[in-house]
Amino acid sequence: MSDRKIKVVIVDDSALARQMIGQALTADAGIEVTATTADPSLALEQMRRQWPDVLIVDIETPRLGGLAFLRQVMAERSTPVVACSTPAMVGTPAHREALAAGVVGVVSRPHAGLRAFLDQGGRELVRAVRSAARGRPASASLPPLDLLRPQNSADVMLAAGPSTAVAGSGEQIIAIGASTGGTQALEAVLTQLPASCKGIVIVQHMPERFTAMLAQRLNDLCQIEIREAGDGDRVLPGRALIAPGGKHMMLRRNGTQYLVEVADGPLVNRHRPSVDVLFRSVARYAGANALGILMTGMGDDGARGLKEMRDSGAKTIAQDEATCVVFGMPREAIRRGAAEQTLALAQIPAALMAFSRTGNPVA
Repeated sequence: MSDRKIKVVIVDDSALARQMIGQALTADAGIEVTATTADPSLALEQMRRQWPDVLIVDIETPRLGGLAFLRQVMAERSTPVVACSTPAMVGTPAHREALAAGVVGVVSRPHAGLRAFLDQGGRELVRAVRSAARGRPASASLPPLDLLRPQNSADVMLAAGPSTAVAGSGEQIIAIGASTGGTQALEAVLTQLPASCKGIVIVQHMPERFTAMLAQRLNDLCQIEIREAGDGDRVLPGRALIAPGGKHMMLRRNGTQYLVEVADGPLVNRHRPSVDVLFRSVARYAGANALGILMTGMGDDGARGLKEMRDSGAKTIAQDEATCVVFGMPREAIRRGAAEQTLALAQIPAALMAFSRTGNPVA
């Protein structure tokens, strides 16, 4: 195993936040913080001397401007960026623009005491940095995540069981799962869909409150309606529901109609929301009336659920390696025989539209 460390630069206007973030990251033996500063122009000078694997940026930093800095960095060299800001900034235009600029991860900047952050947010921050780093081709030799910790399966939210759906007995729906790189992938797909598209349910791994920001931004860009899901929301043609961060989302059925249940629960595959939880519920209640798509992301969340969907008669697609930021989730789905098709990102919108017209994602 390589002993190469993930090199991180932190740009944040708060000295306390820089201290908290740096201490949380350096507690992990596989991460090295090479620079911390409040000044993006100084950070760029330091980066040119030793370019980092991951950049952590408070996009609200006033000097030069976090977004301007982010765009300048990307113009010089494509770099995985984790956006880090206070919860009060979530949902602002700057956050929505950061998603468009290529941010691959988001974390809430600590606003409590140092000890509280290290206890509660340190692990999430480390995961975000490691996940972002693995999006770089040069990072294939980086130390893996600690995958030995016990983890829950979808069983803790919904027991495994046969599909109760009968093909043709209900409205067709589309279920999508994504993680690292998914915000950009979702935009690429959803902005191409007409208002006549079948109803869509989505799990994108993001923290609480950031999913509302993502939904708002996508809603502004798309012909279809996109909203953060609420408990009991109907799944309707021309509407996409995004699972809220910090909650699981499951499909339910009422006669021939579909709705979603949004619920608390333990982490599943170290995530909440979990793609496996959503996909299992879609397999159970929609069965052959559904299309499942697993896109870019680290780990294996969604692979089991996509296989359950395929076994229930659903059509299934995995994004191909060439167009993924991180190929982990789709790779595992393909390995398990869960994907009927493997498509490039640019091919997925046409598959969704074909499914909406004919019930078959192959035009």
